[in-house]
Amino acid sequence: MSNLTLYTTRALIILDSEGNRLIAKYYTRGSTQQSYKTPKEQATFEKDLFAKTRKSNSEVILYDGQTVLFKYVSDVYFYLVGDPEENELLLGSVLNGFVEAVSILLKHNVDKRSVLDNLDMIVLALDETIDDGIALESDPNVIASHVSKRGTDTIDVSLSNINEQTLMDAYKQAKERFNLALLR
Repeated sequence: MSNLTLYTTRALIILDSEGNRLIAKYYTRGSTQQSYKTPKEQATFEKDLFAKTRKSNSEVILYDGQTVLFKYVSDVYFYLVGDPEENELLLGSVLNGFVEAVSILLKHNVDKRSVLDNLDMIVLALDETIDDGIALESDPNVIASHVSKRGTDTIDVSLSNINEQTLMDAYKQAKERFNLALLR
């Protein structure tokens, strides 16, 4: 029996329909085998992985001594790389949760252009799903709500009105808005 660990994920990679990287996050902590430390090694791994899975009908493969799950949506490939001993159902749950959360965040319009336009939200969703190789969340609604909640926590301060006010008036207005935001 292998050692039990929380570290389930080695990488999450998003490629376009030509195999070019859109997003890739590699995790080395807790990994017992090889990890792709240099960008050149990562690029080679991604190109080879894309070539292997481009015409595959399955969603799970064992590639380069690692368990790889992938999902193709529109013109975007999502890959989750884990240890070879890792439970495929757990990895599949994490990958499906992340892909569905991205779909919710992008209003069910998942394609290369929308992924690149909303890179900040997708990276936040990735961070809500996996932290340092540990799967944190697999429920797409929870992931999407955490990401969208971060955007509403900011306070909107109109800079055009501040130019016409004195510095003290601007400070008072900002303080009032901050206090109102805390009360909500």
